[in-house]
Amino acid sequence: MRIHKITYPDVNNGLGCRATVWVSGCSHHCKGCHNKETWSFNCGKVFDEGYKEKLFEILSLPYMKGLTLSGGDPLDSYEDVLALTKEVREKFGNTKDIWLYTGYTMEEINKNGFGEILKYVDFVVDGRYEEKQRDVTLAFRGSVNQCIYEKKDGKFVISDLMQP
Repeated sequence: MRIHKITYPDVNNGLGCRATVWVSGCSHHCKGCHNKETWSFNCGKVFDEGYKEKLFEILSLPYMKGLTLSGGDPLDSYEDVLALTKEVREKFGNTKDIWLYTGYTMEEINKNGFGEILKYVDFVVDGRYEEKQRDVTLAFRGSVNQCIYEKKDGKFVISDLMQP
């Protein structure tokens, strides 16, 4: 997989201080997207062992709450992102949470064979960005149609973070 960049400490893409991996490549091309530079599957750099070591070093910092996967669309690089979430879980257990931003809806995640990743992530912000439904007052999402799901008791439910 290729990544556009890793940002940290990031407080805009999930709860607490986070490391955000901006995955390259997106098949959605939402009108008004604020990350158009991540659409190309060839942009950025290869996420190699050096980047992974750096990411794990960042996540090891005591004030880091977790990992956010954004982009682009991480699910458009599904196999690599799935492997990364598994490795984060193996290394950190449940001491770090994982947020996944995707243009796919929860229904599409399950229908398109992406469901295994739900075993490893704690929050999913789903749905394509809809410019006509933009709302800058929303927490952790850009348009009203997008939902925040949180894993509770092993199942994803609409998160209380959806409240204004």
